Amino acid sequence: MATKIRRGSRNVFADVGFPRAEAAHLLIRTDLMLQIERVLKARKLTQAKAATLLQVSQPRVSDLLRGKVELFSIDALVEMLARLEITVTVRMKASRRVA
Repeated sequence: MATKIRRGSRNVFADVGFPRAEAAHLLIRTDLMLQIERVLKARKLTQAKAATLLQVSQPRVSDLLRGKVELFSIDALVEMLARLEITVTVRMKASRRVA
């Protein structure tokens, strides 16, 4: 039995079958969460200190660090990054598909 290999779409969520719009949201939220995690680790903050800085509860920080993407909106994550003094820039690119 031969294994088929397909080129990925650059969005793992789309590749595993999520609808295109939902996959885009999940990818954005995941990228934002990973950036927050990187900053918290670089600053060597405990979850309690991070919670104070981010103005959220410690369990909320735990959810973030555990990658519970479904619990966070893009807005909430951008707000957390702003509290970390990180500027979020949005870049858009038209897809090659024709509607």
